[in-house]
Amino acid sequence: MSGKTMTIEQVVASLDSGMTVGIGGWGSRRKPMALVRAICASGLTDLTIVSYGGPDVGLLCAAGKVRRLVTAFVTLDSIPLEPHFRRARQEAGIELTEYDEGMFMFGLYAAAHRLPFLPTPAGLGSDVLRVDPGLRTVRSPYGDGEELVAVPALRMDVALVHLNRADARGNAQYLGPDPYMDDLFAKAADRAYVSCERLVDTADLLKEGPPQSLLISRAHVTGVVETPNGAHFTACEPDHERDEAFQRLYAAAAADPREWEAFRERFLSGDEAAYQDAVRAWREEAGR
Repeated sequence: MSGKTMTIEQVVASLDSGMTVGIGGWGSRRKPMALVRAICASGLTDLTIVSYGGPDVGLLCAAGKVRRLVTAFVTLDSIPLEPHFRRARQEAGIELTEYDEGMFMFGLYAAAHRLPFLPTPAGLGSDVLRVDPGLRTVRSPYGDGEELVAVPALRMDVALVHLNRADARGNAQYLGPDPYMDDLFAKAADRAYVSCERLVDTADLLKEGPPQSLLISRAHVTGVVETPNGAHFTACEPDHERDEAFQRLYAAAAADPREWEAFRERFLSGDEAAYQDAVRAWREEAGR
């Protein structure tokens, strides 16, 4: 295939330090981890990350790539709080802009539709407005006069998302239980890159799912990368579930600097092929 197909290295080489990078997925589910690992190994720095955060945020924090994070949460799902993110916050290592989940979604909608903001009742009555005094409220111009939060657009230079299937032109399909806002990330960014479990011919996109599973249009995609198991260790159903055992290994290593250095050397010191080989070897050793 040709079209918009790229390598992981080509995608990362197209990025610049200081960019605002959106990362799709949700917590520890369908994250573009192969691309994230490549960014961690690159010379990129001073990034603003926009994400419903999971291990993508944690790895980037551990690698010193994040200046500012815009998020609604950072979790590993079965482990409530991402450990590298927790340390980065405790040590004041990153700036944080924290939104309610619904506010975050409206920020993506605003950016996707090229609006400066969108009004929403989400966040009212919470501490979000207290911890972010820069947020503003607006009143409905209609008879009700309702006060609403004016959520600013979450505009991004680049979005990175991981889907189950894609074709070489950039059409991308999810086959799991939830789209996770990935289409909004793609529309809200100046450029979007899709990694996928498998590249297929355009005519084959509907063999595994209905038309509504075609989540992302080629019109919003700059490049496509085939990365089998590229969401590991996060879930990418139905292709694979979350690797809970490896996630526990990751979280345990993150709790101790020496253990983390050993983890990093074993799993993160090479390219994506080396990572996948190291994971397979670890499974064999553990009898999994």
